[in-house]
Amino acid sequence: MQKNGQIWYDDSGKPIQAHGGMILEHEGTWYWYGENKGQSNTPGLTRVDVIGISVYSSKDLVNWHDEGLALSAADQLPGSLVKPENVCERPKVLYNAKTSTFVMWFHLDTPDYVYAGVGVAVSDTPIGPFKIIHEKQPNRQDSRDMTLFVDEDASAYLVHSSNWNKTLNIAELTGDYTDVTGFYQSVLIDQEREAPALIYEDGMYYMVTSGCTGWAYNSALYARSEFLLGKWKLIDNPCEGERYRETYGGQCTYMFRVKEQIYIMFDHWIPDNLQNSGYSILPVTIRDGSLTIRWKEEFEGIGVN
Repeated sequence: MQKNGQIWYDDSGKPIQAHGGMILEHEGTWYWYGENKGQSNTPGLTRVDVIGISVYSSKDLVNWHDEGLALSAADQLPGSLVKPENVCERPKVLYNAKTSTFVMWFHLDTPDYVYAGVGVAVSDTPIGPFKIIHEKQPNRQDSRDMTLFVDEDASAYLVHSSNWNKTLNIAELTGDYTDVTGFYQSVLIDQEREAPALIYEDGMYYMVTSGCTGWAYNSALYARSEFLLGKWKLIDNPCEGERYRETYGGQCTYMFRVKEQIYIMFDHWIPDNLQNSGYSILPVTIRDGSLTIRWKEEFEGIGVN
């Protein structure tokens, strides 16, 4: 078992460094991708120099094996923005069955967060190494916190905070998942939401987001829509129980499904010591159009929660 809200450890006893990430299942193995923050903060700042994107593997979502860096800042070509002094956040990976390729997208930025773009990288294997093929602003729009979503028909979308975090864009991806098509829809306009996590259940799309309060705790909100590219309606705080107004001291990063059960991942950021930031995986309940998240002290793995 892993303790929610605390540091999680891999099968060698070392802290897992996979922040702002996601979990992908492929051929019976789960892969956890996230920001490697395995060194001390830059003195006086709430940041760690970019190391790269870590990947861990597991058969039960509890016991994780460190597979190394799926994407390393040290290995990038001159001219790439993926370098220690910049920003490389919130990696998400999809598997494209048509091309047999793993595709990674991540928030790519300068230290002042003015560039506000994405990096796109590909690999033939889930553990990499991933090779960067694009560094850009999608659809010429600023892009900060982001996620990826695959719909029921296998079409994929980039969901990202835009307009200086005032609005979310849902941008259609090409069939190989490596680029945007040029079509996008702005949703939750002027609502100032970030850290989106999406799921589809019983004919409805659901999205959990965080408020834009920097490192400070805030109330998560969920929205729903009958159509992914339709009108999204903010509903309420999905969290229930102690510290629900603070989202249990965490920030959402991704939702995924294990058979019939939906789970949501959270980061528990420690701004002054980011390498010691913790994680939670909590069960999600969707019933009669309502989404709820309840706190659990431990995550016990597949088939237990």
